[in-house]
Formats: sequence, structure tokens, C-alpha cells
Amino acid sequence: MEVAKIQSTGASNRIEGIYTTDKRLEELVRNKSAPRNRNEQKIAGYRDVLSTIHESFDYIHLRPNITLQLHKQLYSFAQSSIGGNYKINDNYIKETDADGNEHIRFKPTPAYLTADAMERLCAAFNKALEEGEHDPLLLIPMFILDFLCIHPFSDGNGRMSRLLTLLLFYRTGYMVGKYISVEKQIENSKDTYYETLYYSSVNWHENKNDYAPFIRYYLGTLQKAYSEFEERVEYLSDKGLSKPERIKAIIDRKIGKITKSEILETCPDISKTTVERTLAALMKEGYIVKIGAGRLTAYGRG
Repeated sequence: MEVAKIQSTGASNRIEGIYTTDKRLEELVRNKSAPRNRNEQKIAGYRDVLSTIHESFDYIHLRPNITLQLHKQLYSFAQSSIGGNYKINDNYIKETDADGNEHIRFKPTPAYLTADAMERLCAAFNKALEEGEHDPLLLIPMFILDFLCIHPFSDGNGRMSRLLTLLLFYRTGYMVGKYISVEKQIENSKDTYYETLYYSSVNWHENKNDYAPFIRYYLGTLQKAYSEFEERVEYLSDKGLSKPERIKAIIDRKIGKITKSEILETCPDISKTTVERTLAALMKEGYIVKIGAGRLTAYGRG
């Protein structure tokens, strides 16, 4: 759970261009340090909202005022009045082409219609969930797409969408995000995420958009998270082995190459020194070979 929290906080913020070092990220998520700059303020805010959702999702009902409260908490460390308030100016989703020219990719709901749009969106989602005609796993990505098309806040819409995704998954019984970072799955497939978001938002204002691409992406992301969780549970069965033996078992189960960071993520209780020492010993035996160099270093069966 601790590893998932760190990965989720880091990944969701990096998607929006909000960075800090790995060391600082871990210190912030573990609440061992105060934020030192604007990026770290945003990271600390995300950490707090994520903790709120993890601890209290059963008591957080999807309503417009709840989204405002969570957004206010998201900006609780920032010297800004935007936290907890809908946008007061129209915002636009822009893209830059190969020549460096900026274009408007999507026009979200105008500012003066935002409060009403959020009321109707939450009411429609809750009604559909209560009626039970459609599976929550179809309704949740539809809600998230509509939320992103409304783009209710001046800033933080992407991060809020991922926090609300976890909240709705948890409330409908899909708890994998507590143990495997769903945000990291999205970060790893960021191009596909934006591509499906674009295709599903075409003709959204005319109520003629196709939700299917975004739904398929979300279902694929959730499925991948559960597959990774299943692998983690398998590794727990190796607890009777020594740490070097567990590392060897991880390599044996991996199809293709594996990186040192992947091993460390899979077994957070094994130190970096132990992993490096074991990899060196396995290479010396000829059991594995080193592939690439520097940051691109990976290992494969010999």
C-alpha cells in the first residue's frame, strides 16, 4: 500500500508536468517533510486527498460539493484561491503541432454553465448507478470523460479525474488501486490515454460522442492493474525463500527483460544493495545477461 501511494502520487502529478526527485517524493508521501516549492505543494495536496479517499471512501458520496471539498484539499498547501472553486473564466484544451503552432483541441463547458453541468452530471451518474441497468465499470469511465469535458476547475482537472476514478472504483468494490497504482498504469500509457480521450470527446457538446474508446482504455487499465496485483500475490508465496532466491524467482517468471527498478517495485522489502549484489552474482554464474547500459540497463536469462 505504501509503494502504491508513492507511485500514484508521483505518476498522477508527472502526467501534468509536476515533478520532484524520487527522494523528495517519498519524504512528502510519508509525511516526513514539508513542501518546499509550488510543485511539492501540489504533490502534498494530492497525497492528502489520496489518503482521504483511501481511509474514508465509504463515507464520501459523489456530489458536486464533495468534488469542491476534495479540490480545496488538493490546493490546501498552495497560496491560491482556486482551490474549492469552479472556474470563473472559460478554459480550453490546447495542443501544439509539429511546427510549434498552438491549436484549440477542445472547448470545455463555459464557466457560467459549470455549476449546473456538475449538478446534472453527478445526479445522472448516481441515478444510473442506483437503477443498476448498466455495470459500474461502464458508468465510471463515462462519468470521468464527462467530467474532463466539463473541465470544471481552473487547474487540477486531470489530477481530480484520477482521484475521482479511485473513489468510484472503491465505492463499487474495485479495490485494486490501494495496492497497485492505477495512476502509474495511466502514466505508462499516457499517449493512448490522451488519444482515446480525444476520440471519445468528439461531438460531446452535441451529445453524439462515442464513449467506447475511453471505456475500453479504462477497462484495459483496470485489468492490467489486477494482473499486476495477481503477480504480486504470487511473489508473496515466495516468502519462505531467501531474498536472493526470491529475486531469482522474479526473473524466472518474467518474460523478456527486467530492470532493477521493476524488481525493487515488486519486492519493496528487499534493499537496492541486495538486488544489485544478487544480479551481479547471477551474471557471474551466467544465469542472466546484462542488456543495455546506464539508465536503460536491463537483464535477461542467459
